[in-house]
Amino acid sequence: MREFIVEADGGSRGNPGPAGYGSVVIDAATGETLMEAAEYIGVATNNVAEYKGLVAGLKAAHQLDPAATVHVRMDSKLVVEQMSGRWKIKHPDMKPLAAEAARIFPSSQVTYEWIPRDRNKHADRLANEAMDAGKRGEAWSPSASTAELDTRAARAAAEPPAGPPGDAVAGAARARAAMAGAVRGGGPAPSPGGATEGADSRAAHAAARPGWAAPADLGAPATFVLLRHGETALTPEKRFSGSGGSDPVLSAVGREQAERVAAALAARGTVQAIVSSPLKRCQETAHTVAARLGLDVHLEDGLRETDFGAWEGLTFGEARERHPEELNAWLASPDAAPPGGESFAEVTRRVSAARDRLTRAYAGRTVLLVTHVTPIKTLVRLALGAPPESLFRMELSAASVSAVAYYADGNASLRLLNDTSHLR
Repeated sequence: MREFIVEADGGSRGNPGPAGYGSVVIDAATGETLMEAAEYIGVATNNVAEYKGLVAGLKAAHQLDPAATVHVRMDSKLVVEQMSGRWKIKHPDMKPLAAEAARIFPSSQVTYEWIPRDRNKHADRLANEAMDAGKRGEAWSPSASTAELDTRAARAAAEPPAGPPGDAVAGAARARAAMAGAVRGGGPAPSPGGATEGADSRAAHAAARPGWAAPADLGAPATFVLLRHGETALTPEKRFSGSGGSDPVLSAVGREQAERVAAALAARGTVQAIVSSPLKRCQETAHTVAARLGLDVHLEDGLRETDFGAWEGLTFGEARERHPEELNAWLASPDAAPPGGESFAEVTRRVSAARDRLTRAYAGRTVLLVTHVTPIKTLVRLALGAPPESLFRMELSAASVSAVAYYADGNASLRLLNDTSHLR
């Protein structure tokens, strides 16, 4: 029985926007490219384009041999998990496409695997060729395609050197990624883009290199994508807004920010679960993202913001004017608390306990944590082993994205901090 590999991708320049897909059928035994398909599909979302790429790839494989076994490889976690039956398909645009894909081959002949974007370049380039052709008012032509040649050239250029790199820091990072099996699991930090390359490269997985394997594979990390909620009316005025105040909702700006980050995360397709602080501004942000990703939102009380006590709703200047001694003590020691509020030491214990619960619950998976300034900074500080005063030395914008990976040996790796590219 023949075995095919189908690699598929899709992208949208705007999400929704001008979209296209690409797919390639490969002989599993020889690695030979047997068939390519690509098409500009007009205005659509990334997820629709990805599903259409899957359908086209399966149809091409079926045309070659309907009795073959097919191993599908895609960088869309959403499509892979839904077609594998592990995630529910809630979006009305996805259901008919998934059903069409499922009808092409018997389910016993098809398996699905998620791969990082940098291992799906052939299909990615086909999708981009199709979108470029559509922009010119033309149809994609296989005779004009350079996707396979470009992909081969890129692979050749990316071949690793014989030994570790001269940069000791970079070498240690690559060794760490190899030990953790990063390529096999936890999703990379998110960034907008669909099937394009470039800015996304900073979030790509570090590939495990031959000869660098550790005696014991630690497995894929639990990856926390840390999203600060969107703006409220208090955010631009830089007022203390914790868990002991009025629990404000998102402003119009904050709702727009939530939509933008939702689009970026949907384009990336790596988030497998969503956990939120119970405060309204986080829940509102989380549900906006969940609606795009077709996921549920789970609440975790440990992710709520610091209780700032008597300072809730005040600016820093107003707090200093009314409580100068208490504010100075708070700035000097993590054990000092605002009057009637919570110290950073208390927050650290609460956030640490939540972190431990979530890393156990989501081992090897990528989970979006929608939370606040202090919990995110605390998770970053603990991951770096930085002192408490580092909390005052980090910038964390509304609706910004950060990411930390947690490994089975108890270590952590900061992958992204305060990314706001999706808001521009």
